[in-house]
Amino acid sequence: MNSLNKVALLVGGLLFINGCSTLKKTWNEANVFPVSQDVELGKQVYDEILSNPTEYPIVPEAGNEELYSYVRGIVKKILNTGKVNYSTQFAWKVSLVNNEKIQNAFATPGGYIFVYTGLMKFLDSEDQLAGVLAHEIAHAAQRHSTRQLTKILGVQALADAAFGKKETIKQVATAVVGLQFSRDHETEADSFSVKYLCPTSYNAAGAAGFFKKIAGQPTPPQWLSTHPNPSNRIKNIENKSIALQCSGKDTYQTRYTQIKALITKIPPPTIPQGSQLPKNTNANQGKDSSGKPAPTGNQSGTGAAPGTKLEKKKPN
Repeated sequence: MNSLNKVALLVGGLLFINGCSTLKKTWNEANVFPVSQDVELGKQVYDEILSNPTEYPIVPEAGNEELYSYVRGIVKKILNTGKVNYSTQFAWKVSLVNNEKIQNAFATPGGYIFVYTGLMKFLDSEDQLAGVLAHEIAHAAQRHSTRQLTKILGVQALADAAFGKKETIKQVATAVVGLQFSRDHETEADSFSVKYLCPTSYNAAGAAGFFKKIAGQPTPPQWLSTHPNPSNRIKNIENKSIALQCSGKDTYQTRYTQIKALITKIPPPTIPQGSQLPKNTNANQGKDSSGKPAPTGNQSGTGAAPGTKLEKKKPN
């Protein structure tokens, strides 16, 4: 019996075991997509993103070795804590997206991490970047993406994409980069961000610095309306650091300033004639976890990258 048939039987079992009154809750919490296929799905999405340089102009490694080494070093430090699920099974491959208008990062299933140069320029210190990266790593390690995608697209579409079915890969890739996580998933990722940084020398509440900057903007991005309140997130992150008795204090601000200077030297991406980079719109554009269109606003955030509207399908 192949893995897809096993998944179908599992779904059928859930439907049989659970009454109608609890079915919705069970489905919302379930992730029947096999872990073994997360990396396969992530690789397909990764290749699809790289095949679209107009929307996702990747910073070339040649000439930017120091920048890549720096970000990968942060990711490696997080993975080496021993706190991250699938730290050796997932790819954890870093790509930098050359778009200074977008202040964001996201991770695909299987641990393919994309970081926008706009995010790195927006932040003030390395612990803040480490906090955001840890948040995105948590989304992948806790398999939030495949939980949401299973509800939105159904198991069949994910399996088809993982097995390389071309007509569904693009659909799934679009869903991944425009994915809206639930409030519970965002809160969980915030918590794991602290857990991941706690054993390191970093200020473990580094992610709180990002939300302080966002909340301090004259016009906060509208995506906050579908997310936990930033003030609450700041408080929860800082309280989690205290509760875990995290002792790290380092922000590495001086070094981070030097890295930001490297970003200013990256030439603007070459855009084919008649095309343009994505506009500075809402990072969580698309559908929120309830299926409602997310509002637009300044493109800043964690948990999703720019995407297009996606029709929500009922789970199969």
